[in-house]
Amino acid sequence: MNKAAIFHRPLSEYAFAISENEYAFRLRTAKDDLKYVKFGFADRATMTPKFTFDIREMERIFSNKYYDWYEITLKSDFERIAYYFELNDGNETVYYYGDCFSDEWDAERPDYFQFAFNLRVDRMEVPEWVKGAVVYNIFPDSFADGARHISGEPSETTYKGISCRSNLGGTIKGITENLDYIKNLGFNVVYLNPFFVAGCYHKYDLIDYFHVDPCRGTDEDFKEMVDKAHSMGMRVLIDGVFNHTSSDHEFFKDVLEKGKASQYFDCYYELGSDSPKFPGHHEMPQYTCFAYVAHMPKTNTANPFLKDYFCKVGKYWIETFDVDGWRLDVANEVDDAFLRAFRDAVKSVKKEAIVLGEIWENASHYVNGHMMEGAMNYDFRRYLMQYIAKESIDTQEFGARIENMLLRYPRQAAYSQLNLLDSHDVSRFYSVCDENLDKMEQAVLLLLTFPGMPSIFYGDEQGLTGITEPEYRRPMIFEDKHPLFEIYKKLLALRNDNKAFGHGNFRTVIAKNGLYGFERNFGNESIRVFINGTDAAKIPDFKGDVILSKNLSGDELKSFGYAVIKNTK
Repeated sequence: MNKAAIFHRPLSEYAFAISENEYAFRLRTAKDDLKYVKFGFADRATMTPKFTFDIREMERIFSNKYYDWYEITLKSDFERIAYYFELNDGNETVYYYGDCFSDEWDAERPDYFQFAFNLRVDRMEVPEWVKGAVVYNIFPDSFADGARHISGEPSETTYKGISCRSNLGGTIKGITENLDYIKNLGFNVVYLNPFFVAGCYHKYDLIDYFHVDPCRGTDEDFKEMVDKAHSMGMRVLIDGVFNHTSSDHEFFKDVLEKGKASQYFDCYYELGSDSPKFPGHHEMPQYTCFAYVAHMPKTNTANPFLKDYFCKVGKYWIETFDVDGWRLDVANEVDDAFLRAFRDAVKSVKKEAIVLGEIWENASHYVNGHMMEGAMNYDFRRYLMQYIAKESIDTQEFGARIENMLLRYPRQAAYSQLNLLDSHDVSRFYSVCDENLDKMEQAVLLLLTFPGMPSIFYGDEQGLTGITEPEYRRPMIFEDKHPLFEIYKKLLALRNDNKAFGHGNFRTVIAKNGLYGFERNFGNESIRVFINGTDAAKIPDFKGDVILSKNLSGDELKSFGYAVIKNTK
């Protein structure tokens, strides 16, 4: 038995509560090393001298080249659980508890692994609506200024004497007048990149956190948009920028004027001197910024005044406009205490609201039910790009990376990850695919059938392309229907018509020789999805009703084909 490969960590993604009487436990072992793994659990508060264990067999859920992962989900009224693992490799039986291995399980009570108490406040709970969410992400400047129209023309206005610019002319009213377009495609959530008062067209350099930028419209326009979206059964998420402000924000202007004497001096992270100055042309800023952008000085969110100020912003847009949640820009560069305080503030005024974060890497530190419900899942995009667009990894490696990604989080967090192919910060996936429609269709199928909230960037359905920032933020196209439009429409219908895709668990069926398949199970419904990127391949254990397919002949899936097969138990 390879004991060095065995791993478990209590109170983590390896041991978590799903609800008040449901738990999940995981164990990692060396690949193909064990005949079975059993899980013993007991009420850790029992009044008897010895625990009375209930013993159940665990299921192997995922495997890669090196490891197997086992999991058990159990219903129990115990609020406190003591537990151990029984491991058998065919030659010996070993008991694993308290980070130790033993030949016997009859240990002292404190020796076992402990789930001390299933506390409501510590349990990660995702609002039910999230599981059915399908998100349309709008970059406001580029989308619309009227019904099915975007001028594409720049404009400039002022706010309290400060210049505010637009590049392509998109407005809040333009979004309102095209909500029917979004709804009819099959979306039920609209996520807006920033529209608050800011200097640049992208609106990530905020001057005023409490008002709509004059280039985008008015506060009343935004209220009308949210109200209309809600009347159509859609929710609205907005983008919060708290890692930095504009250098034209009143707090930073006061710092530049008064230096250390400014009451806002400590609202910025590291100012470089007691009298910070805005740098000259081609000079590096003395103070810490977003990246090295001088007009975006980095905030100190640990400052009590600023933390409270930003939490008020978070509550204001919910209390005044009834938005349904926030996505936090550069969430991995603000402090943990702020993230916890901000989420608490949001939840205090709307329990069903969510907080998501911009995290480009492993987000397990943040997605734990205390700081945020989910993150932008750039890893999902990266793996699809490597496997489908660039063909730089094989099917087995792709499957392993997907499984590892899902294992990072408590199971319920998988449903609240914001899965994406595109955003305002990356090249369009269709361009990365060299505009290969077959590849793009396979990627969209996976996006819309995986666990998590699928997010589609405006215009993806119209075949918008772009490698550079000006290109992938180009004006929306409404007039012509690209072939991708009907592809998105049918695959969105597939997602919305089958609850298993939003609510079901996930299991890999096959990942080898170009054939990738997985299964989603929910209630009495089981749906398997297969894609093939190489020569024709046989679908294993072919049975059920084919509800959607491409290049499928009998049980043979040809190159660039896919099949969605449904079984009712």
